[in-house]
Amino acid sequence: MDLKQQVAIVTGGDSGIGRAISLALAAAGAAVTLNFHQNQAAADEVRGQIEQRGGRALAVQGDVSQVADLQALVDQTVAAFGRLDIMVNNAGMETRTSLLESAEQDFDRTIAVNLKGAFFGTQCAAKQMIVQGGGGRIINISSVHEDWPMPGNTPYCCAKGGVRMLTRTAGVELAPHRITVVGVGPGAVATPINRETLADPEQKQALEEAIPEGRIARPEDIAGLVVWLASAQSAYVTATTYFIDGGLMQGSVGL
Repeated sequence: MDLKQQVAIVTGGDSGIGRAISLALAAAGAAVTLNFHQNQAAADEVRGQIEQRGGRALAVQGDVSQVADLQALVDQTVAAFGRLDIMVNNAGMETRTSLLESAEQDFDRTIAVNLKGAFFGTQCAAKQMIVQGGGGRIINISSVHEDWPMPGNTPYCCAKGGVRMLTRTAGVELAPHRITVVGVGPGAVATPINRETLADPEQKQALEEAIPEGRIARPEDIAGLVVWLASAQSAYVTATTYFIDGGLMQGSVGL
């Protein structure tokens, strides 16, 4: 898939799924701005990889829960590359706390990063895409947990449920501007957010046995879908979520 002459932003582009997406978009020809919150060294490493392979990249620090930082991310991208065609709202976090355990700050921070960040990332990107014309692609990295309960991680599920309806509603609102909005809902992925599970052989085996495909996803699996959604081949796809979970959500046997 050819993304030459396209310009992309990936929030949380310095690690995990975001890192894989940044590298994959660049490999397809896009100029990529990767946003990071704290890990400058990791962001510089990704940017360096892209540039060593002949691509164009920019690393920009920012907190996606702050609208001013999201607007600055768009502004710096346009200043560097001239436009914005692809926005990937990927940055996320979780507290792994239940309804009864969650403190107010657990809820507020999880909603702020996962839902508020995606909402205003979508808004800032869409405004730029409308001004420049030509449409665009907005891709929200959600989770199977926008639809599939995860007891013990309630604020995260609430946030991802909000991303589901953001994707559907914004997709309808922005369709007249030829801007598509699509969600990607990964299942279990081998990223830092799952480090503890992957480090425990028993937990890892139990998780793999729950996945019909028999393995945990690689970040590159998710990135491949994102590249397709960013391409012209997905032009008629909007206001929906693509789940990429190895069959996890459908894996429980009927009684």
